[in-house]
Amino acid sequence: MTVPAFNTVTWFQVGTDAPEEARAFYGDMFGWKFAANPGEPGYDLISYPGADQPSGGIARVPDPSGNHAIFYVLVEDVDATCVQTEKHGGKVAVPAVTDPSGLRFAHLEDPAGNRFGIFKPPVS
Repeated sequence: MTVPAFNTVTWFQVGTDAPEEARAFYGDMFGWKFAANPGEPGYDLISYPGADQPSGGIARVPDPSGNHAIFYVLVEDVDATCVQTEKHGGKVAVPAVTDPSGLRFAHLEDPAGNRFGIFKPPVS
C-alpha cells in the first residue's frame, strides 16, 4: 500500500440525514462501494472500484441542517497547521481533537470561509 504524501487531500466525507439515498446516488453515479465502519456506528466507508482501501465516508447526521461535503488534508502536525491557518488569514472552525482511535483532526476555514478538514492518523 502506498502512503499518501503529507499536505494532500486524502479523505472526504459526505454528511447526510439520508444515507441510503446518498449511497444509491454515489454508487449509481460513480460505482462507489460502501461498507459499515465496524469501529464507528453510523459511519460508512467509501471505496472506489479497484481501490485497495477506503477513500472517504458517509456520516449520518440527525437533520438536513447538518448535511455537508468536506475534504480532508493529511498533515504532519494538526496543531501547527491550525496556527499556520490563522497566520495566513484563515480560521479554526472546529479546534483540534483526538478521537478514541488516536486520529487527530480539526476543521478550518480559508479566508473566503470555505471549510475543510485536516487530520493525522493514529500512530501505529
